[in-house]
Amino acid sequence: MPVLDPSAGSDLPVVICAVSGLGGIGKTALALYAAHRAVAEGWFPGGTLFVDFRGYDKDPVTADQALLTLLDGMGVRSSDLPQTANAQYALYRRLLAEERRSMLLILDNASDPEQVSPLVPGTDHHRVLITSRDRLTDLDARLFDLDVLKPEAAAELIDRSLRLSDGSDDRAAREPDAVAELVILCGLHPLALRIAVGMLRKRRYRSIASLVGELREAEDRAGALGVRPVFEVAYGQLAPEPARLLRLVCLAPTAEVSGEAAGALAGLGLDQTAGLLEELATSHLVTPVPTGGDVRWRLHDLVRAFGASVVAGDADLRAEGEAARERILEFYHRWTTAADDRLNWLPGMPEPERFADVAEALAWLDGERTGLVGAAQWAREGRHASLAVKLTVRLTRYFDWRRYYDEWSGLARIAQEAAHRAGDVVGEIDAWDRLAMALREVDKPEEAIAAHRHCLALLQAVGDDRRVANAWDGLGLALTVAGRFEEAIDANIRVLDLRRAAGDRRNEGNSWNHLGIALHEAGRVEEAIDAYTHARDLYEAVEDRNRAGMAWHNLGNALMDAGRLPEAMDAYGNSRVRHREFGAWYHEGTALWALARAHEAAGHPVEARTAWLDAAEAFARADATEEAAEAQSAADALT
Repeated sequence: MPVLDPSAGSDLPVVICAVSGLGGIGKTALALYAAHRAVAEGWFPGGTLFVDFRGYDKDPVTADQALLTLLDGMGVRSSDLPQTANAQYALYRRLLAEERRSMLLILDNASDPEQVSPLVPGTDHHRVLITSRDRLTDLDARLFDLDVLKPEAAAELIDRSLRLSDGSDDRAAREPDAVAELVILCGLHPLALRIAVGMLRKRRYRSIASLVGELREAEDRAGALGVRPVFEVAYGQLAPEPARLLRLVCLAPTAEVSGEAAGALAGLGLDQTAGLLEELATSHLVTPVPTGGDVRWRLHDLVRAFGASVVAGDADLRAEGEAARERILEFYHRWTTAADDRLNWLPGMPEPERFADVAEALAWLDGERTGLVGAAQWAREGRHASLAVKLTVRLTRYFDWRRYYDEWSGLARIAQEAAHRAGDVVGEIDAWDRLAMALREVDKPEEAIAAHRHCLALLQAVGDDRRVANAWDGLGLALTVAGRFEEAIDANIRVLDLRRAAGDRRNEGNSWNHLGIALHEAGRVEEAIDAYTHARDLYEAVEDRNRAGMAWHNLGNALMDAGRLPEAMDAYGNSRVRHREFGAWYHEGTALWALARAHEAAGHPVEARTAWLDAAEAFARADATEEAAEAQSAADALT
């Protein structure tokens, strides 16, 4: 009974508790249930008094009107009622003071502190429980926010409600997948769930899946579930500026946004946006989600659906919404470009905007990742295709760094199709190139080869030497993955010549590294060692320490195969150091894994165990749980 034990953990008695949440979320039901339990357990021997303030109706109950209801509940009949309001309040306070048995006052559905403040007892041996759709922060009260149900509880509600009306209705048990989707479509919102149950009761001989299909296709899901009036009231009570921000945040690519992204949607500064979001949060139309030292803002799915339908229903609001989407795409593209520039930065290059180091760039990309992926998917829509394609291209390095290969390949395919529809040949070339890279990483080498060849065919009409070299480079890697080593060697030698001619030392290092991989796979180990050494030296010369780490690792592998264990261990150690500098935890883990194997081969069990343990830690930091467990198991085996 946490709501009725407000003083827990506090030295101060709490007279007032205020429960707030979205309309229809179950605040009144919770208050009445808690009151019933509390009275039954003897907490309030004086009983309870209840007033519905109808705070969100057109004609809400005032404090003076509520006072008459409370006095009537305390036994004051009309003949004993004082004539003036001041005298009525005096009588009310006197009766409460004289009543030594604790009482609970339930002040339900209040919308303004002024409705309830005059009715708070002047003594601390009574308690007040208030419900409201708004957080009544101006009250000296213990505030409780009521959220939606958990998925398991929502599914149980559907099952129990159906069986309550018909004991033989076992549809929920027979269709667990449909129930799971239905609770999500209802946003886990209790009122929406009960309305959905009512629909299911009416269609007793139809499946739950049939209702799910209808709701999935509904243009106005809040309306289809009968909860639109709840949101209309809340939206109608907003001032113009927070109402505008709510509409636009509902158009964001994801249900949870940063304050910065919300500001981009609305074209507002951070401070003004934060103030408006806090105002919306008091009405439970957005929910603050603390993340480290920052706050993100989450919209309930049905609120989001409602806001989107408001925009869709008005031509002026649609234009406003399209402008907002353009702004957030530009915002995402600008800062993704800056972050990507930081990930690719080398000494001597211009300093990227905003991000001082790789860690800052990765932290921003990690925080905005869901929004970035959602915004990039707008490439399917003609108006936003160009920016969305550019955004996808700029995310490539990040996806590779974090090993988000499925997202990478999915967005690259969307970008390629969008660029083709738009007739953007350069964009299509870049998208094909990124798609091929992603396909290679998800072990689809033949598809990657076809994508690179398609890219090369398009480049014949463009004549861009840099992109031609990149396409041949990618093709060489894909051919290596496909086991077509001699073709891969030829392709890598071709791109090596192109980059040497262009004086592109950094990418020449890539070419040597990729040539080394093909030679190594072909069994030409000494030639591979020579190629990896060239790559390492070029990377170190231009201070590309992340790629130097990869070249050191590959060199270690070749040295291992050549039986040169001390040199291999030195190479793996250097690889580990380079990756650790960048926070590339997965690559650090692979370097340590290889180092552990090298120590085992050399008969160094103590050093091997240390390397295995370090590898487990690095993989854990990279969320590579399977690899972390394997490394830990290998360490344990050497105990």
